[in-house]
Amino acid sequence: MDLRNLASTLEASLDPAKNKHAETALLQEQKKPGFSLLLLRIVASDTYDPTARLASALYFKNFIRRNWTDENGHYKLPQNEITSIKQELIGLMISVPANIQYQLGDAVGVIADSDFWRRWDTLVDDLVSRLTPDNARINNGVLQVAHSIFKRWRPLYRSDELFTEINHVLKKFGDPFVQLLGSTDQIIEQNKNNRPLLSQYFSTMNLMMKLVYDLSVQDLPPIFEDNMRSLTALLHKYVIYDNPLLHTDGDSEAGPLELLKSGIFEVLVLYAQKYEDAFGPFVEQFIGSSWNLLTTTGLDTKNDILVSKAMQFLTSVTRMSQHARTFNNEDTMSQVIERVVLPNLSLRDSDMEVFEDEPIEFIRRDLEGSDSDTRRRAATDFLQQLLAQFQRLVTDVVLRYINHYLSDYSQNRSSNWKSKDTAVYLFSAIAAKGAVTTSQGVKSVNELVNVIEFFQANVAADLVSESDVESILKVDAIKYLYMFRSQITREQWRDAFPLVVKHLGSPEYVVYTYAAIALERVLALADDLKQSVINPADVKPLSAQLLQHLFQLIERNGEPAKLQENEFLMRCVMRVVIVIRDGVVPITDSVLAHFIKITESISRNPANPRFYYYHFEALGAFIRFAAPSQPEKLENGLYPIFLSILQNDVQEFIPYVFQLFAALLEANPSGSLTTYYTSLAQPILSPQYWSSKGNIPALVRLLSSLMSRGAAQIAQNRQLEPILAIFQNLITNKVNEIYGFELLESVMANFAPSMIEPYFVTILQLLFTRLQSSKTEAFSSRFVRFYHFISSRSNSGLGADWFIHHANQVQDGIYVQLYLSVILPDTQKLARPLDRKIAVISLCKTVTDSVAFAEKYKKGWGYTSSALLKLLENPPIVGSTDDTIADQDVDDMSFGVGFTQLQTIKRPARDYWPEVTDVKSWVGQELQRSNTRQGGKIRKFAEERLKESPQTLQVLCTYMSR
Repeated sequence: MDLRNLASTLEASLDPAKNKHAETALLQEQKKPGFSLLLLRIVASDTYDPTARLASALYFKNFIRRNWTDENGHYKLPQNEITSIKQELIGLMISVPANIQYQLGDAVGVIADSDFWRRWDTLVDDLVSRLTPDNARINNGVLQVAHSIFKRWRPLYRSDELFTEINHVLKKFGDPFVQLLGSTDQIIEQNKNNRPLLSQYFSTMNLMMKLVYDLSVQDLPPIFEDNMRSLTALLHKYVIYDNPLLHTDGDSEAGPLELLKSGIFEVLVLYAQKYEDAFGPFVEQFIGSSWNLLTTTGLDTKNDILVSKAMQFLTSVTRMSQHARTFNNEDTMSQVIERVVLPNLSLRDSDMEVFEDEPIEFIRRDLEGSDSDTRRRAATDFLQQLLAQFQRLVTDVVLRYINHYLSDYSQNRSSNWKSKDTAVYLFSAIAAKGAVTTSQGVKSVNELVNVIEFFQANVAADLVSESDVESILKVDAIKYLYMFRSQITREQWRDAFPLVVKHLGSPEYVVYTYAAIALERVLALADDLKQSVINPADVKPLSAQLLQHLFQLIERNGEPAKLQENEFLMRCVMRVVIVIRDGVVPITDSVLAHFIKITESISRNPANPRFYYYHFEALGAFIRFAAPSQPEKLENGLYPIFLSILQNDVQEFIPYVFQLFAALLEANPSGSLTTYYTSLAQPILSPQYWSSKGNIPALVRLLSSLMSRGAAQIAQNRQLEPILAIFQNLITNKVNEIYGFELLESVMANFAPSMIEPYFVTILQLLFTRLQSSKTEAFSSRFVRFYHFISSRSNSGLGADWFIHHANQVQDGIYVQLYLSVILPDTQKLARPLDRKIAVISLCKTVTDSVAFAEKYKKGWGYTSSALLKLLENPPIVGSTDDTIADQDVDDMSFGVGFTQLQTIKRPARDYWPEVTDVKSWVGQELQRSNTRQGGKIRKFAEERLKESPQTLQVLCTYMSR
């Protein structure tokens, strides 16, 4: 493919109608040497369409993310290509338009994660050499590259390696950066009447504020600390700076002034929180400036981020006792509430436009952590910090305003509903203490107010009323219940629950969505004894109608992107299915039909990872509770759509589908493999699925489930060797080694030893090679567990002697060395109860059943007895299987990056010895039985081989005498 055709194909990859074909063609092209450099050539040339250049930058970023290094940090591309990319990328990034620059910046960040700074130690010198005294376009490109690299430090934990890297940067970049701050400030002064240049240099200053934050986020750089007076003077200058040439015409999009000031306040928040000693003497000037800014800045949405950041700064300052005292009198507090908090907490016309025109966006801003840069969130945080410092004062002052707004509402309910909204929001803000938790809402309340009385007097009527109540007030009422759900008793919820359910029938998008949100959270709510606040028995009679209505709301717009817009509804579906459990069985046909319909729709265009995560969790719960009683119905219904997802390579869904296939298999453990599954076995053994790391955990589980149900058919179809080949690939990779052991354990558990025997020496060679060449603690632990798994299964034709026989075929005598240097010492390091349990059983069976230890390894018999007794000093206690389905916070998940576990069908760790509940008793009984069976031989061995360890002998004999 020549360069022009490649550019056209890349452009087509952004077109939903053409992207499948284009992606297939690009996957072939990327296998050719130098592909990444061709992408950069397209990006660099303005002869190509801007869309093609952007598509090329996007593909380059993703190509680098997938292909720069392997899990061990080794380059996957040829060295000459690596070198060329590093040589070309920085200069190219400086010269391209901003939208392309951002994509290349992400690629630089990926490369920096791997290579900076030790394998790319010339980068900072290269950046510094490109800085100019007076060319804003070039400087902005350099600074954008620097930000792409240094922003990686923001979420990292402190470490010696991290600080070595930061010091490397500061040594080379610090002085030129500080000089550039000064020169840029001078150029802005010189060009204050030149709009184009002014805008460019404000962009430079804005980028430098991001870099001040990057460079300071881990520790205060000495060069900043030494220049704190001049640095804070510069920051203050631009906090109060104004120039009509930088004002924007519209009221919605932030301009250069707003963006720069927002960036400065972000730095000020960091400094106030982390560097009070150095920054403290300069804080006062910023408090006054913040106050002036907040009381004079309009309510236009373009100012939202700036106002939020300024309030975040005041919130941080209020944590400093010496500055908090400023607010500790009634007049000042009243002014703060009236002039700063209330204007930014009250609903604006622009908020109502979002409520009506973009309801899902309104919900996400209002409900989730994503609203941290909204005025309401910032005003609430500021108010709650003041409350933490001066609880009585703030409560008294705010209650006066609440009563004022409630009185205003009562005088004209149809016109003054915003006053009621403000009152409810204000009360919620001062009633809640601490963070609102995902699982339980508000856990601690302000003891100076009564949340139940306020609800009954002022909020409940909006839930109950059948007359015209403004939609936002209904939302306020539902949200109040949602926030304070842990403060409401089980009896009170018995009255409130039907009212929440009723509002699912509202025609208003925001109202019925909030009802679904509150319903889902209260159904998940449990008291301190882990008893559900809402009795599942009360939900089951409503479940058919409830699920039907929720599905109808989801399917109201059949267009795929619109259908999956509202993840809150699907989360509620998931929760109802989890709560009613086998109550879903009588309505299986209806629920199954809806799941199939939704899956078919969203598979055509996966657009909302949160929606389809909850969709597959809900489907997993449905399989978990409905499939055991009617496996064929679910298999016949779901197999076609699941197969279609695999055939159409819907990559976002494939890891979920593999987990769901496995859950269907596991729901009917005694059944044989149907033709559906035998036809599935061959495709999932092909390399294409195993090349994606997100598929591997699910594929291993699915293969294990297939082997459990149909080992004979797999053997008959000659598929054991391909499975072992997959094990070999997994075990050589540190990231996937755990899954290699899981797969191998399933092979050993499901196939007869005679079938495995031809391969077992080779398997041990692979494992021994890893132990010798690149042993890690995790690998060693899994290997020791695997050994004990084999050793414990002497009743199944395996056992210690079977392992010894094959190990010594790898190298004569290697077993003794392995047992003494790896197996025995690392057995004591096993942490998981099931691993320790299987080790106890293994060691006990070695003592009682192994011919090799009885006749050949006589000292080893004593060592094994000692190791067994040491394990029994802290005997493993395997708890009963907890049937609770854990909540997964989607805010903590990285969709598309790796494997996402479905909690509703998460497979518990397998206990191969469920009948052994008390390992100490079992060991005693096993020793007694074996000693009797062998005519007292075990006691004789003990007396002969433990005579130098009388205490060990005594304890072992005690077990035998129980």
